[in-house]
Amino acid sequence: MPQSKVLVFARSEEEQAFARSLGATWAGDATGKPPLQANAIIDTTPAWKPVVQSLLHLKPGGRLVINAIRKEIGDQDALLDMRYKDHLWMEKEIKSVANITRNDVREFLSLAAKIPLKPEVEVYPFDRANQALTDLKHKHVKGAKVLVWR
Repeated sequence: MPQSKVLVFARSEEEQAFARSLGATWAGDATGKPPLQANAIIDTTPAWKPVVQSLLHLKPGGRLVINAIRKEIGDQDALLDMRYKDHLWMEKEIKSVANITRNDVREFLSLAAKIPLKPEVEVYPFDRANQALTDLKHKHVKGAKVLVWR
């Protein structure tokens, strides 16, 4: 896994450049054509269109994991654009993730220790939670936002 190529699908050129600066092999928007098909894709968006587009970028037998608290209904009709031959055939899988277990975290941290991860984190004191939410809403996001209770 530490030798895996990372493909990042992001809307803005700024987000794509950020992904490349963190070591992504390729970065482009969801309608772009990456140089290779993915074994696995993790979707963290609140929309359905990226789910449909992601399936086109999976290798046969690949897995799309939807890791979202909820999906919006505004574009759910994008699901009607799925064609079995293009989106699901060749044993492609779709899996949803509802919760993370302690064991999931242990496994991730063990793997992360082997990968040269360079996360960008912006820390907000808890009393600035509204500012963090505003920054997220207006895409003033580079890396993760973390609230700290002191």
